Amino acid sequence: MTHTPAADSQSYSIARERYAALGVDTESALTALSSIALSVNCWQGDDVTGFEQFDSTGGGGIQATGNFPGKARTPDELRADITKALSLIPGTHRVNLHAMYGEFGGARVDRDEIAPAHFTGWIDWAKDKKLALDFNATCFAHPKADAGFTLSSKDEAVRKFWIRHVQQAREISAAMGRALGSPCVHNLWIPDGTKDACVDKLGYRALLKRSLDEIYAAKIDPALMKDAVESKLFGIGSESFVVGSYDFYMPYAVTNGLMPCLDMGHYHPTESIGDKVSALLQYAPELLFHVSRGVRWDSDHVVILNDDLAALTDEIVRSQALARVHFALDFFDASINRIGAWVIGTRATQKSLLRSLLEPRTTLLGYEESENNFARLALLEEMKLMPVGAVWDEFCTRMNVPPGASWIADVMSYQETVTGKRS
Repeated sequence: MTHTPAADSQSYSIARERYAALGVDTESALTALSSIALSVNCWQGDDVTGFEQFDSTGGGGIQATGNFPGKARTPDELRADITKALSLIPGTHRVNLHAMYGEFGGARVDRDEIAPAHFTGWIDWAKDKKLALDFNATCFAHPKADAGFTLSSKDEAVRKFWIRHVQQAREISAAMGRALGSPCVHNLWIPDGTKDACVDKLGYRALLKRSLDEIYAAKIDPALMKDAVESKLFGIGSESFVVGSYDFYMPYAVTNGLMPCLDMGHYHPTESIGDKVSALLQYAPELLFHVSRGVRWDSDHVVILNDDLAALTDEIVRSQALARVHFALDFFDASINRIGAWVIGTRATQKSLLRSLLEPRTTLLGYEESENNFARLALLEEMKLMPVGAVWDEFCTRMNVPPGASWIADVMSYQETVTGKRS
């Protein structure tokens, strides 16, 4: 572990005064940020491989690119890498698992046979680290997904197989929530769709609705787990038609009391996810966001602090909806250091939240209500060069993690001593 330098207290004092002059209390912003737990995606650490014994001809729309050395090969290695990443990320967070990351003892346990017992190692580890867990059914990278359809399959046996899998995934989620004392968010995404023109879109969507109705007929205590459904615009192998589109899942989620999940990479590049927040909050009690970064397509690039992320966190904070949203990271870059990717993406999301929390909302609302649109726009522009970096460094120091860029050397040292030694 490298030495963690302290933040520049003088810089923070100056920043605090500058924000105070605009009516913003930096201490309140730091307190709010410290209470936000992000769900860190386990699949960044092993390129979405998991620990099963299956051979599949396709990834079901999932593709990690790159061959950077040192990816995790076992549950213990993956947990060690996540632990390392979390040591460089301020705050207390959650870990997000896919069903393919169970510990099966080398046996071939099919997806519809998974059970809480296959995740006791993760639960025990989370207890020890004082973390909570979230979960996802894994409806891809399996022979029964190779045809391109799972819960909407016209093969009844295939469709029933995936229904059983999701039912088991929900039971595992509830067991995690019970064991860890925090509701486990279970998210459902399926890769179903066609590469080229589809004639019977109505038929496939009717089958998906029937499958979902059967899955969610079993009610589980929301104190143990919460359900979310995730839409998509298109995927690899489903460029022309996706069964579980935004227009399908949004009314289904609202009608059935589920959380809509909005993945930042699952929309047209010109769509703003931030614009959807205030609309959905009128109908959905809670929302789940998968924080990702698409480059030209849903490429799951490592999250950075860009305009899309800033627009999302701005709208959530402006809507005073932090208590109604859940943040989960969703990216997988196999071309760079994987621990570094985790830290970059998670810290970028926190930086964006901090920037939004430091906005002079009361003043801006006053300008807006009085129709002083010039002053509103002028102040929004001035905020872009406010010293948020000094406040961020103060936050990191208080949370006992490296501020600024000092964490980079720590990741490189871990690569030299740990991941670089893996064959």
